[in-house]
Amino acid sequence: MSTWKGKTRGGTFGYLFFIYLIKYLGITAAYLFLSLVVLYFIPFAPKATKSTWFYARNILKYNRIHSLKMLLLNYYRLGQILIDKVAIGNGKVNQYQFKFEQYPEFLQLLNSEQGVIMIGAHVGNWEIGVPFFDDYGKKINIVMYDAEHRRIKEILEKNGQDKEFKIIPVNEDNLTHVFRITEAINQKEYVCFQGDRYLNKEKLLPGILLGQKAPFPAGPFLLASRMKVPVVFYFAMREPGRTYRFHFIIAEPVVRTKEKKAEMALLEQYTVALEQILKRYPEQWFNYYPFWEPAGKQSPDLKEKQKDATE
Repeated sequence: MSTWKGKTRGGTFGYLFFIYLIKYLGITAAYLFLSLVVLYFIPFAPKATKSTWFYARNILKYNRIHSLKMLLLNYYRLGQILIDKVAIGNGKVNQYQFKFEQYPEFLQLLNSEQGVIMIGAHVGNWEIGVPFFDDYGKKINIVMYDAEHRRIKEILEKNGQDKEFKIIPVNEDNLTHVFRITEAINQKEYVCFQGDRYLNKEKLLPGILLGQKAPFPAGPFLLASRMKVPVVFYFAMREPGRTYRFHFIIAEPVVRTKEKKAEMALLEQYTVALEQILKRYPEQWFNYYPFWEPAGKQSPDLKEKQKDATE
């Protein structure tokens, strides 16, 4: 089974380049240069290109012409989001528009004097919402793989981007992050996971996304189903006109039954929510590795977990 390697696409040079381009030439110039970068990525990022092509052809069922358009748009949207993240982090938030869905209900949860678990995905740009959390941001804890955030975080901080939220790094060789997550919830803070990537092949849950089987990390759903606090699925998606729309989907409480474990019931709610987002914004799927199980080649260990999950 192929897995994500713990690093997000886009290196430190790319961040630095766009930081200086935005500072000295502006956001529009950065978008224009991005159009050239997109063409570079198609041949020179073969694994990402192959994964996105599979997504377009085999998951979305697009024809070849439509799949090629999807590939170009996917890379362009990824670059746009990177540019927007840098621009907003450097004080240009007034050049963007923001819209919200179920925001009052979400704020009601944040004000309810209890911990909240938020589960997102590598779609859109979850970080874009940080300026809107205001004082809430000081109570946000982002659970993130150490390899994913360390270097890029350092560069962004050195170039004027402050962060209110805290990071809980995940290291495969210890359980320190579990204690920190529990402590944050007990202190009535908010813990944010990404529910669509994993490094540990031994800790998976079997799910279905867009009609095809796929493995998901067990950790976020297992912890969220046992913490007895509200769970919110959160996505921030880019729309035309430098606009971001925030989606807050409040999960229904889950309990273990004879037919289904609580974590599986929560995962099913999550995949339904994520599928709705992908159908609305198919080009903003940024998992550049073989995410879905190849048809007829589901690994034995995942088959066994699928059986166990319902027992």
